[in-house]
Amino acid sequence: MRIAESELIINEDGSAFHIHMRPEELADKVILVGDPGRVDMIGEYLYDVEFRHASREFVSITGKYNGKRLTILSTGIGTDNCDIVMTELDALANVDFETREPKEDLKSLTILRIGTTGAIQPDIPIGAPIFSHYSIGCDGLLNWYADRDKITDKEMEEAFKEYTGWDRNLPSPYFVKANDELISRFEDCTVKGVTISAPGFYGPQGRVIRLGLAMPDMLDRFESFRHRDYRITNFEMESSAISGLAKHLGHKAGTICCAIANRYLKSSNPDYKSMIKGLAELSLDRLTR
Repeated sequence: MRIAESELIINEDGSAFHIHMRPEELADKVILVGDPGRVDMIGEYLYDVEFRHASREFVSITGKYNGKRLTILSTGIGTDNCDIVMTELDALANVDFETREPKEDLKSLTILRIGTTGAIQPDIPIGAPIFSHYSIGCDGLLNWYADRDKITDKEMEEAFKEYTGWDRNLPSPYFVKANDELISRFEDCTVKGVTISAPGFYGPQGRVIRLGLAMPDMLDRFESFRHRDYRITNFEMESSAISGLAKHLGHKAGTICCAIANRYLKSSNPDYKSMIKGLAELSLDRLTR
């Protein structure tokens, strides 16, 4: 099946429309960051760097660490941006850009998001690394794709909606588990996370500035929710789209974040650059073992 030019836009230089990477420039292991500035920060650890591309919020480099080839790519903020990035990464790996047809032998990428987060449990200290065993999409993105129920945990979704009294005007949440292999790589050095990916930083994460909330006690409900041996640990804005689309497309994905705030304790540390560097070093080591 040939993919129409209007559906997969390819630039004149043979690169994907938004992220401006060509198929041969993509490594099998990918680190995603939200902030474009973090690409160069993590890139300082790489050698044999092949290129640096920048287009809007999408900055990318490919190089080596511990003898393994890695791509570092920024997504910008939000699951809508991750829809773009994940789709174009998969196209680079699994679509022939000359014929515009999917390849017969599909490649599975390993994708790790490194970011910052706000914890909602009182026992999670600022600076703690949280690995998202499950990601909760409160944005509705995955609901636009067919067969979303095949890759989500419907039992946990229904328990969550019932317990929280989920507002019917909000997008139906989806629960996606991270790749088990990636979970095992980080299990001994991270907090076991269940992460809410919110479609905004303020109201969707329970922050009140001047506007009230549709679910005024949402933080209390999220903090007290329990299902099997899981509890909700933190907020961020990208992990559900990355894990959900990766699982749909046959890739391995997970998210690791550094807690720079604790919403339960109402504390934060905006000077977190050293924490991110430590998280990057941990992630590079574990990803290339």
